[in-house]
Amino acid sequence: MSTPNGFPQHSRACVSQSMEGGAVQDLQAKKAGKAAKKEAGGNVALPAVGPVSVGIPVSGTLKFLPEELKANVKMKSVTPRPPRKPRLERAASLDEKSWRRWRRFRTSQESLSDPNDTSSSNGSLQEASPSPPNRGRVSPCHPCCQRDSSHSSPDEAGPAGKSRGGTSDLGRRASEISSAFGGLLRGKAFSGGKPRLSQIMPARPLPPMELHVASHSLRTANRIDSDCLDYRHYSQPKFGRVSSSLSDTRLHGNGMGYESCSTDSMKSTFSLLTPIRAKDVRSRSYLEGSLMASGALLGAEELSRYFPDRNVGLFVATWNMQGQKELPGNLDDFLLPTDPDYAQDMYVIGVQEGCPDRREWEIRLQETLGPHYVLLYSAAHGVLYMSVFIRRDLIWFCSEVEYATVTTRIVSQIKTKGALGICFTFFGTSFLFITSHFTSGDSKVNERKLDYNKTIQALTLPKNVPDTNPYRSSSNDVTTRFDEVFWFGDFNFRLNKDRETVDSILNQNSAMDVSKLLVYDQLTSEMSRGSIFKGFQEADIHFRPSYKFDIGKDSYDTTSKQRTPSYTDRVVFRSRYKDDIQAVKYSSCPVIKTSDHRPVFALFRVKVRPGRDNIPLAGGQFDRELYLMGIKRRITRELQKRREQKDQKSSSICSIS
Repeated sequence: MSTPNGFPQHSRACVSQSMEGGAVQDLQAKKAGKAAKKEAGGNVALPAVGPVSVGIPVSGTLKFLPEELKANVKMKSVTPRPPRKPRLERAASLDEKSWRRWRRFRTSQESLSDPNDTSSSNGSLQEASPSPPNRGRVSPCHPCCQRDSSHSSPDEAGPAGKSRGGTSDLGRRASEISSAFGGLLRGKAFSGGKPRLSQIMPARPLPPMELHVASHSLRTANRIDSDCLDYRHYSQPKFGRVSSSLSDTRLHGNGMGYESCSTDSMKSTFSLLTPIRAKDVRSRSYLEGSLMASGALLGAEELSRYFPDRNVGLFVATWNMQGQKELPGNLDDFLLPTDPDYAQDMYVIGVQEGCPDRREWEIRLQETLGPHYVLLYSAAHGVLYMSVFIRRDLIWFCSEVEYATVTTRIVSQIKTKGALGICFTFFGTSFLFITSHFTSGDSKVNERKLDYNKTIQALTLPKNVPDTNPYRSSSNDVTTRFDEVFWFGDFNFRLNKDRETVDSILNQNSAMDVSKLLVYDQLTSEMSRGSIFKGFQEADIHFRPSYKFDIGKDSYDTTSKQRTPSYTDRVVFRSRYKDDIQAVKYSSCPVIKTSDHRPVFALFRVKVRPGRDNIPLAGGQFDRELYLMGIKRRITRELQKRREQKDQKSSSICSIS
């Protein structure tokens, strides 16, 4: 049984124990007798319900019954039980959470409405409202009830094997409590209470919520500000190296971790740059010449931070421009082929018979590569050009750049044939890039070998930058004094076959199977005999001959000379250490047709080792003027392109036929 407000009637037992006098005891006995006769009609076996459930002993209950009823009552022996183990507290239900929120609101409302009221908020709530539900049961109102009720549970089975209260009683009690609580929220539970806010209803019906998780209503209702997202959840799919940049456990151990930080707070605490400890700056560990020093600029720690696998991407290209003034309109297909998903870390481009305006050529290269790259160094020897571009955040790890030239012509004033070399050290790995233009002619193989020998002997590099491994160097061969060497250019080696045979092989193999042509290649034959490019390798060739084309066309020489197509433009490489250089791609660019040569390029993965800080450093130097001109040209072209597209759309004419 419960009161209309949801309270059980066991409170009467508490009142009966606290009151004095026999009148009250007789009144309780009469009521108990009438109820027992009405329900049992005779002999009654009292289960442990009613007063027993609230903590009153059975003997105390029988004391209130009449004598004739005591004779008919059958008592069952009750075996004492040990105290039950305490239950773990469960999570608060929705009703409890709602009650607590209302209680906090009620307390704040009372304090605002009656500032002179010094009574506690708990007391006012106890006087004005019922107690909140606790685990589906009502809290006793007397200390003895609290003590005895702690050993019993309303959903426990009694001694007679029946539950203490049927399902209907529990449902009725729950409905009464919920109705009282609802009335309390609506301000109708107590007539004499203080004013309460009524329930706020929406002005218009809410939009229907589809069950599908991709519904527009659901996405709109649960829209999250991007600046309040969790930092790890926000940054993990976008920044591949964030974990390595922010992986200092000493910072995280001091409570500075980013587990619960938003992107807004992270902007003021961390960045994608590596945190630098003040003690490392105090230790003056920079430029001390140690490979493993903490904070060394070229050391292992810094190298692993930028290149966890210690491999850099390298793009090497060669192109004989035939001295043409006209430059290609677009160099994207040349410098940024679509096969690799990512751009490379370094770009080295060598040109033979370059255009008259070398500066314009370099601006076009900068414009194509964009603001992520800077010109580390460029050099020229007559019409031989070489440009080295590198990612702008890697220029601090380069040594001073040095270059040297060799003229292979008898008349040294004519600098159309020769070699140009550029070298520098990146971290602890030394690089040498050589572009050459050897003697032309189908039968002049020996002259080309002489050009090679003169180049390796006369190229005086390095000059100031120390050799990374002088014990494996030779004074007679410049290629032995560097870790990684890339030699590219117009070597002018031809195919030892007539034009008709070469054309028939090309027509038969439209799937780029050129293995039959390479059988007649002069360079392949000489390298296999070891007479040229000793220790060098070349990637497999799967492209058509790069020479000689009709300008602006895809057809080979149709003039009266009928020159035989040949692989004159090549890229070869060598390394001091085995498997340091891995060729990724080796191809030509057939879309550039402003010369009788097609550009040839190769992509590599090169292993890099940590170095010492005691070498001459470049200090982040690059061609700033070229960088600004290239970016300006890039923006101007983009704006012009958009303007042309806009004018084209606005000037379209609809014709009616």
